[in-house]
Amino acid sequence: MSADELIYSGKAKTLYSTAREGELLMEFRDDITAFDGGKKDILPGKGYCNCCVTAFLFGLLEREGIRTQLIGKIDATHLLVRSLQMIPIEVIVRNRAAGSFVRRYPFREGDTLKPPVCELNLKDDSRHDPMLNEDITVALGLATKLELREMRSIALRVNRVLSAHLERLGIVLADFKCEFGRFRGELLLGDEISMDSMRLWDALDRKSLDKDVYRYAKGDVMEVYRSVARRITSGSCG
Repeated sequence: MSADELIYSGKAKTLYSTAREGELLMEFRDDITAFDGGKKDILPGKGYCNCCVTAFLFGLLEREGIRTQLIGKIDATHLLVRSLQMIPIEVIVRNRAAGSFVRRYPFREGDTLKPPVCELNLKDDSRHDPMLNEDITVALGLATKLELREMRSIALRVNRVLSAHLERLGIVLADFKCEFGRFRGELLLGDEISMDSMRLWDALDRKSLDKDVYRYAKGDVMEVYRSVARRITSGSCG
């Protein structure tokens, strides 16, 4: 599979057109960022870990009947994906209180949230990803009320599948973000699910197993990413 025209380059991934209409090549780069791009580095091997974990978890979700952007894994850092009309909304599902959620609301770090909390944020670094509600989303023309309900429903299904898989591995899924796009009249899960987009804790000692290690200088980022990738994929990558 050869890349053709550059379609989009984000903070950690690049999309290229392919010879087939409706299909794109997604490249996972070694770039890592935090704090709305205020902190940046290149970590060799990071793209490989996130590509492998995303391919594995999207495959897991597909087997559970949740449609994703993934068509197949091409090589160590490239996925073949469906070309989606992405909706600029981050859907965040929270099982535990952590991070900005604790700073904004009177919860303690680690509090269990029952039922899980589902948030909508505008995907816009220049505005620091402000929170959305249904009225604002519709007023901005980002999505319909029906699409918002469907996105929330799918995100909660994703949460159940991921939480169960990770719990078996001794990993707590504290929270995660997902993104959606339109494909031939259907909403599909897109972008990625990786250590960059999930907040993961070791179930025994609650050590961070995700990008918080980079954000807050908690240790060797790539050692953590490789270890978590091996755990999540049962040793097939990392």
